[in-house]
Amino acid sequence: MQDRPAITDAVILVSIDFNEADYEESLYELRQLVMTAGLKIAGTIEAKRKVPDAKLFIGSGKAEELKSMLETSETKLVAFNHDLSPSQQRNLERLLKARVVDRTGIILDIFAQRAQSHEGKLQVELAQLEHLSTRLVRGWTHLERQKGGIGVRGGPGETQLELDRRMLRVRIKQLREKLTKLKSQRGMQRRARKRSSLMAVSLVGYTNAGKSTLFNRLTRSDIYAADQLFATLDTTSRKMHLPALEGYGSVPVVLSDTVGFIKHLPTTLVEAFGATLEEAVQADLLFHVVDMASTNRDTQIAQVNKVLTDIGAEKVSQILILNQIDRMDCESGLDRDEYGRIVRIRVSAKTGEGMEHIRLALQEHHQYLKKLSTEKSAYA
Repeated sequence: MQDRPAITDAVILVSIDFNEADYEESLYELRQLVMTAGLKIAGTIEAKRKVPDAKLFIGSGKAEELKSMLETSETKLVAFNHDLSPSQQRNLERLLKARVVDRTGIILDIFAQRAQSHEGKLQVELAQLEHLSTRLVRGWTHLERQKGGIGVRGGPGETQLELDRRMLRVRIKQLREKLTKLKSQRGMQRRARKRSSLMAVSLVGYTNAGKSTLFNRLTRSDIYAADQLFATLDTTSRKMHLPALEGYGSVPVVLSDTVGFIKHLPTTLVEAFGATLEEAVQADLLFHVVDMASTNRDTQIAQVNKVLTDIGAEKVSQILILNQIDRMDCESGLDRDEYGRIVRIRVSAKTGEGMEHIRLALQEHHQYLKKLSTEKSAYA
């Protein structure tokens, strides 16, 4: 089997334009991803194709050009702005004599660097192993050295590849069992919150839209927030009491920050990060945070709504939080629909401008939930 070249701290990017409308944005995101992963960009190769090459994805001509660039650079790492099949990845690595990662691999690497909680680390490992399980190259034997060991040994005549596959299956099963147990514990915590009449609100949105900054502003917390992709991975929840406004009582709220979404978010990550996404599914209200200054905000909104639909959260009440008005010639404010419900709020999480509108929205939604509860009790 093939021993893969070691990863270096510089990378050559490869991006193919298949005549997609969001190509430039996708390439910009790739650059942001590799920098977030702590890598320097040594060069970029672009090309246009109608369809990917079955063997090398980029075709033999571009592959030779890439090989020449690698030979004159100090890096032995290539990052594709696409998902590669296992055979394409292997073929490229044999030809280039360099390590090749695809877009999913880069995102998984960032997640592995950023996960802090025990559950977050388990979720990242599960996503990594499910992605790697189709890559039939040497690379899994480190599992034997993991804390706690997985306790499997190959029998007589068992090949290394068969052993690797069996080790992966055992470890994936263990991870799923641990995450199922943690999910059950979260369910009990959530039921306790419901009994105490706490309103559950989740922040969702495209990565780097400012969710964590808004979370810190509303809860007076200091969770990590930075101008980079996937600054937040682990679910963070804080209890906050809104002061009584005129005509409203004090409102107890549990606010949860969640992982940012991105186009082409790997399915393995959507499934593995059930804890973070589950908070959105079970919430009473979603604050969909949008970077108002982004030229692609409509596409980003659509992408987030697609993921919310995929996880079953499309029916949860949602308010758009148009963030970063400090970067725009725009004042804070709110918009209501034809029924008088708040649907959009313009704010700056950085400066605090417009926070009063968010607090009003929370008060009004709490009143709405109380009304629904009263009506249900009347019909019960």
